[in-house]
Amino acid sequence: MRKLVNRWLRGKDREAVAPRVPDGQRVYCIGDIHGRLDLLDELLRKVDEDACEFEGARILVYLGDYIDRGPQSREVIDRLLEEPLAGFEVIHLLGNHEQTLLDFLAHPHSVGSWLAYGGIATLASYGVHAGPGESRSELGGLRDSLEQRLPDAHRRFLEELKLLHVCGSYCFVHAGIRPGVPLQEQRNDDLLWIRDEFTRSSAVHPHVIVHGHTITPSVEFLPNRIGIDTGAFHTGILTCLVLEADTQRLLQTGIAAV
Repeated sequence: MRKLVNRWLRGKDREAVAPRVPDGQRVYCIGDIHGRLDLLDELLRKVDEDACEFEGARILVYLGDYIDRGPQSREVIDRLLEEPLAGFEVIHLLGNHEQTLLDFLAHPHSVGSWLAYGGIATLASYGVHAGPGESRSELGGLRDSLEQRLPDAHRRFLEELKLLHVCGSYCFVHAGIRPGVPLQEQRNDDLLWIRDEFTRSSAVHPHVIVHGHTITPSVEFLPNRIGIDTGAFHTGILTCLVLEADTQRLLQTGIAAV
């Protein structure tokens, strides 16, 4: 085991993982939604049409960041709770924006900055109105109002989100991983927040990492990772990566299948 770990830590000495999901499975992985119910519904229709003739196991992975920025955070969670696609195994991952909402409920004065990077839109979707200049003394009141309006089912949904999911030679996670650190030793903060240390690394990981969090103009297909956050809340392009055996293709809103 020590030899395997040492070889991994050398990074570039390892051969790239051959990306593959188990036979008889097809994985659909949806990137950061950020309160755009319209795009989610459009993409789910495409997924449903694409999967209708597939007879194996159909797996749907959401990479987190369901809320903030777009106008329909509450409605997005409502839709996810409805499990709109029949016959899929569904995995909902935790994003940094969901974690920040939970942190705001627990410690509003410590994470008041959430309002400035999308929280105002989420509060509004629950009927709580706030402005970017809210004073520190008002944060507790906003938290109380949100807590009163947040349905129990939504709170449970947020609290039960997973940090990562492994399927075949792929690992799905919101932001990425810290290179050279085994999956079981990754810090939650890195899984939810990491950026440059992960996206700029050419180190080969034990799995191909499929992630969102870092917006790029188009999907990034690299030997060690696939980034699918195409900035849906402002570009109108929400992306779904489709994996079957050793193939990779895309479904996107407003764009023909690739």
